[in-house]
Amino acid sequence: MRIQDTGAYARQGGACASGTAIPDQRARAGTASGARRGTRRRARVLRDLRERGGRGPRALTFQEGDLVVVSGLPGSGKSTLMRRAADGRGVDSQDARERWEAGLPRALRFLPYGIYRPLVRVAHYAGLRRALRSGASLVVHDCGTQSWVRGWLAREARRRGTALHLVLLDVTPDTARDGQRSRGRGVSAYAFARHRRAVAGLLRAAESGGPPAGCASVTLLDRDAADTLRKIAFRPAA
Repeated sequence: MRIQDTGAYARQGGACASGTAIPDQRARAGTASGARRGTRRRARVLRDLRERGGRGPRALTFQEGDLVVVSGLPGSGKSTLMRRAADGRGVDSQDARERWEAGLPRALRFLPYGIYRPLVRVAHYAGLRRALRSGASLVVHDCGTQSWVRGWLAREARRRGTALHLVLLDVTPDTARDGQRSRGRGVSAYAFARHRRAVAGLLRAAESGGPPAGCASVTLLDRDAADTLRKIAFRPAA
């Protein structure tokens, strides 16, 4: 099943291709009522950019202060997309891993990643916490299996009175495996199966009628659409 593209996102909370957003009556009404409580309520919207042969938008634009989480299978291209499009606002666990690996003494570089992975995760989440406390708009890498991370980001967005948006890369397992081989870093069959179940759950939530819980919007990308996307931007609220 493929969902039809909504055409444009609501100005008050959905991502949009630059210059194509149109107002949404529900979003305006929600914003008015939310303003009385000091928050901006967002319309829950979906945009499906799959199966367009790379004819999707070159930019996704959100409101300043929003949080964007990028999820998908290992090897689907999350880190590549973030490094190209996040414009310095990305918080990627892969960066934390590479910093740790670069800092290991040469004599310890033979160690399997699984041995020091808990330390890498602590460093990543500590860096994410610092970035969130700054109040800046962020694009955050999500491996998909840690649902508590999306819950954390959703709570932070509510505290700010902004919104959390999901960008989900939908690629085949074979494509993801090819991506792992090309970067020289694979995951075990067990871990890959966990990721497949987690990503399948996110896709089911989107395809059953809207974004997963806690997300104001979801954008679905296949590999062609992800390769076309050049920028994830944030604009000041009107």
